[in-house]
Amino acid sequence: MSAADGSLPHSRYREIARADWARLAAGMDQPLTEQEIVQIRGIGDRLDITEVRDVYLPLSRLLSIWAKAHRAIGSDVSGFLREDDTTTPFVVGVAGSVAVGKSTIARLLRELMSRWSATPRVELITTDGFLYPNAELERRGLMARKGFPESYDRRALVEFLTKVKSGEEVVHAPFYSHVRYDIVPDAQVTVRRPDVVIVEGLNVLQPPPSPNEVAVSDFFDFSIYVDAETEHITNWYVNRFLALREGAFSNPASYFNVFANLSDEEAVQTALGYWNDINMPNLIENVLPTKHRATLVLRKGADHGVESVLLRKV
Repeated sequence: MSAADGSLPHSRYREIARADWARLAAGMDQPLTEQEIVQIRGIGDRLDITEVRDVYLPLSRLLSIWAKAHRAIGSDVSGFLREDDTTTPFVVGVAGSVAVGKSTIARLLRELMSRWSATPRVELITTDGFLYPNAELERRGLMARKGFPESYDRRALVEFLTKVKSGEEVVHAPFYSHVRYDIVPDAQVTVRRPDVVIVEGLNVLQPPPSPNEVAVSDFFDFSIYVDAETEHITNWYVNRFLALREGAFSNPASYFNVFANLSDEEAVQTALGYWNDINMPNLIENVLPTKHRATLVLRKGADHGVESVLLRKV
């Protein structure tokens, strides 16, 4: 198999079994309470104190070490050039399919990394904010391809990351409402030169559209791909849809309120329709082929728990 179909060039990665990875957490204090973990956990995700301690605590420590080294190199280079220290934020990309749990992981890493002394200020940006507004997607005939690479304002995202990595003191990003299922025109997310910026999204590891253009991932100092078998992700997507029908979809203001009164069978068929027509093709065509570009891959099992970690050697 080639990287284009989602396989990995194993010689470039260390594959670390869950038990071996978990041993790296020995001696580390658990900084989060069960209540904090519940607040971070997304619908359908498996996340408890054991999962945080075994998987994400060591990962946050590794990222903190990497960020500290990044800052030290920046400081040393500034010293060599006899300039003021202009070290810029350490940027982490988190990629993966819809329903694989990447949003939960990004939120969790923000909380965990902020507890390490080297990285106290951590900001999280989701690429949902860089989707074109629904009106523009309609104009371009792309509403049925929302989430595909062409549905994002890639130029605006690259401009945002350029400002972050050039050290601008204040940078703004658009705000996306999952209730409205659209960009909120008068709202924004403000980033004030933190130690770390986490960028989470489906397509953040996409190569550039042409050799002369910049890729979003060119701005990343570290990248994570959240991986699982497609059949597991399908089940998680359907189960999440059923849970949302009982929760968020019941909000009269929700774009998806029309699904609130579906029967179980109707809801399953509706979810599978969205999955098979939109999310699965996007995963196969655009998301999965970028897995080999990640610095680290988290492999999940059927229960949403991480079973192994692959860390790039080079």
